[in-house]
Amino acid sequence: MDIQEVLKETNALLKGHFKLTSGRHSEYYVEKIKIIHYPDKVEILCKEIANKLKDYPIDVVVGPAYGGIALAYEVARQMGKKFIFTQRKDDQMTIRSGFDIKAGDNAVIIEDIITTGGSVVEVIDVLKEYQINVQAVACIVDRSAGKAQFECPLIPLTKLSFDTWEEQDCPLCKNNIPLKKPGASDKKI
Repeated sequence: MDIQEVLKETNALLKGHFKLTSGRHSEYYVEKIKIIHYPDKVEILCKEIANKLKDYPIDVVVGPAYGGIALAYEVARQMGKKFIFTQRKDDQMTIRSGFDIKAGDNAVIIEDIITTGGSVVEVIDVLKEYQINVQAVACIVDRSAGKAQFECPLIPLTKLSFDTWEEQDCPLCKNNIPLKKPGASDKKI
């Protein structure tokens, strides 16, 4: 399956001037909600992810709120594994209360788009607090240009490389192109 074709078919690849969850600015944004809007596309993408994870020892599939929840749930469903999600509470990443997890569980984190990897590092840190072993991180799009690295393998379905800038260095800001902040991760930036 051509993942970039799915991005085009769902109108998920946007061009403009965007403030990313990381706080950086970019001319391009992958609007994952446009993908999640089509459950048939989610099922296909998650089947690809599940296929890439089949040789990993996994007890639980973890999805960071919000973008990773639907994806992680579908991967867990397809693999016959438990599912949990993390969320920010008082600006701290936490495991949503009520989930049954135990020390020594093996987990995989499913994310939608990775730019800096900061949110995934927060999820890894909270899983470590529970003594959960993170086996891999999988995502639809790695747009970090190889910069996002974790203590475990990163398994993207596709890689996209777009320039990103700190606000003070952003050429789009300097050209007064209106800034949009799509998405909503509740991460203070």
